[in-house]
Amino acid sequence: MAKVNIRNEIRFILNGRDVVLSSVAPDTTLLDWLRLDRSLRGTKEGCAEGDCGACTVLVGKLSAGGLVYESVNACIRFLGSLDGTHVVTVEHLRGLPGQLHPVQQAMVDFHGSQCGFCTPGFIMSLYGLWMRSSAPSNTTIEKALQGNLCRCTGYEAIMRAAHAISSYGKAAKDPLAAEREAITARLDAMHDGARVEIGAGKARLVVPANVDDLAAILDKEPTATIVAGATDVGLWVTKHMRDISPVIFIGNLDGLCTISEDKGVISIGAGVTYTEAFSTLSKRIPALGPLFDRIGGEQVRNMGTIGGNIANGSPIGDTPPPLIALGARLTLRRGKKRRTIPLQDFFIAYGKQDRQPGEFVEAVHVPVPAKGAKFAVYKITKRRDEDITAALGAFFLTLAKDGTVADIRIAYGGMAATPKRATAVEKALLGKPWTEATVEAAMTEYARDFTPLTDMRASAEYRALAAKNLLLRFFVETTGTRAPFQVSRNEAA
Repeated sequence: MAKVNIRNEIRFILNGRDVVLSSVAPDTTLLDWLRLDRSLRGTKEGCAEGDCGACTVLVGKLSAGGLVYESVNACIRFLGSLDGTHVVTVEHLRGLPGQLHPVQQAMVDFHGSQCGFCTPGFIMSLYGLWMRSSAPSNTTIEKALQGNLCRCTGYEAIMRAAHAISSYGKAAKDPLAAEREAITARLDAMHDGARVEIGAGKARLVVPANVDDLAAILDKEPTATIVAGATDVGLWVTKHMRDISPVIFIGNLDGLCTISEDKGVISIGAGVTYTEAFSTLSKRIPALGPLFDRIGGEQVRNMGTIGGNIANGSPIGDTPPPLIALGARLTLRRGKKRRTIPLQDFFIAYGKQDRQPGEFVEAVHVPVPAKGAKFAVYKITKRRDEDITAALGAFFLTLAKDGTVADIRIAYGGMAATPKRATAVEKALLGKPWTEATVEAAMTEYARDFTPLTDMRASAEYRALAAKNLLLRFFVETTGTRAPFQVSRNEAA
């Protein structure tokens, strides 16, 4: 590997000013730094876990499509991950001399704020949306505001304000639009291809120069914490007070942020966010679109990565079950060596994955279902949007010409210590006619595959019943029939 230059500072733009920091703790959040160091207190702390949106700011980053601004949760975004970005807080909004910004004026005129605590976060989410779409639909607005919670207004006033913003000004004339070329040039100058190293010993953070550099660093420091989107690691710090040092931030590595398709297989770099993957996956595998729309709020989808969701190994991660059902494969890298395994084999036990010291997830490869194949994924939560999964089922089915099951893969999250296939159920269906009788008989095999637990999200009994009924739903939807029967609570127990 070519020699890598090392820089001992992070550089980014805060609102209109360049920032250079040579002393940054690995676990310092953007929210704390804004409020405590820069006295920018419009950004609020509500939940400290990326759920309420009161801390929302925009982060601009350079990509293949140019400069892109996205809403993010400052409460779980680490300061060390911001090298080469443009951070925009509510204090940076400005209208014509003596006037409020159009987003702010719309919120005032349509009474979108009551107690006001959550208002800056709503303002920033609406600002990001307005810059992308000057006349958004109700659905688009609701999606943009999934990650912002308000206990006062009931949201109707905020929705009316969102529709009215363009009547107060044009997005094309907004300062962020007018200054886009200049900001792009400033950010481009910050990308010098150097590795960032700050601190010493365990109190150390590293931003690799590229993917080869990441591999070399991990080979020497295999116990370092890898942070991509921080949507999970952020909570390790804010909720569990865990020591995560030393930290390696990989969120901006170009070599991990690519998505491509070759011969019917979509390859997704480990650093690709849910937002970045949405367009391709929702088009090529439509069932994944509605699922992705229910993963966190928009701020979480802008930060969180598919590779991180897999590497985390959580039994309730949303992407592993559908990717397993699709037959995805995983590329792992250590140094210069790579190996590719079936995704389902990566998950060994709770908190344990098939990843050697110094090895990292580099990409996941997802086959696009062939014509005629049937695929669906269903997520069960207490509230529909921005909630953690209680149980999730994914189903892939191919029927033979005679109507028998030629191939079936069923995978669940929330039903075991890892994302897991229902192999006994699959065996009961394989080679049988895809009929009510076959499905009913196969449902008795769930007890062989799963012994779910009771926790705050669902009881074991509920999970067992839901898993069976998701198979029933899949049967009904793939045959176009009405539900022929319903499993009772006693049958599920």
